[in-house]
Amino acid sequence: MKKTQDVLYWLPRILCVLAILFVSMFALDAFEGDASIGQKLGAFLIHLVPSYVLIALLIVAWKWEKIGGIIFTLVGIGFSPLIFLLNLNRHHFSVGQSLLIVLMITFPFIVVGILFIVSDYLKKKSLTKS
Repeated sequence: MKKTQDVLYWLPRILCVLAILFVSMFALDAFEGDASIGQKLGAFLIHLVPSYVLIALLIVAWKWEKIGGIIFTLVGIGFSPLIFLLNLNRHHFSVGQSLLIVLMITFPFIVVGILFIVSDYLKKKSLTKS
């Protein structure tokens, strides 16, 4: 049981860091174009705002797993329709492509949220048994 708790402690944290890094990769498009390096760097830092928010949420979840898990789950579910419609309407992707993008961007955060909640539940359950 201890090994399962250890895995469920680290798995959401590692997955969340990887998902944040994936989302952060989209900020690299700020370096395209003919703008000066200062303008590109400024645009890059602004494009990283979602990553800053996700890092702040990870810090909350690291300390308070249940609250962080609920927040990550709600963020993943809440942004899914927005990302779907953005890709469907603005980028004119098909429904299937838009759903795949939603799966790649928001689904990891839903999974992370659920894993944080399960980790908190198992930790509290093991503390009551002791």
